[in-house]
Amino acid sequence: MAFLQRVVNAEGTIECEYAIGRGRMDLCLRYRDLTLGLELKVWRNGMSDPLAQGLTQLDNYLAGLGVDSGWLVIFDRRDAQPPLAERLATEHCRSPQGRSVQLIRA
Repeated sequence: MAFLQRVVNAEGTIECEYAIGRGRMDLCLRYRDLTLGLELKVWRNGMSDPLAQGLTQLDNYLAGLGVDSGWLVIFDRRDAQPPLAERLATEHCRSPQGRSVQLIRA
């Protein structure tokens, strides 16, 4: 969040646990005319990949914001994972309602 605050500087805001509808989006970044919703998920031992849940959740938040794109960041905290530099990946995907989502796996 500190990094993002430097990005928006004096021309934007970052709100964490942004209340939208019946849920709380992890981060909402507003910069000039841009509104960006970010959902963060942690993949822990014994859990399934949180991608589908994260996309659905983010989709609802983006609908509430009235925007067509957002970011989903999945932090893989399972044991025996390769170093971050080897597992870091980005890809473009679509939410269940067809919104554009930038997926970051870290």
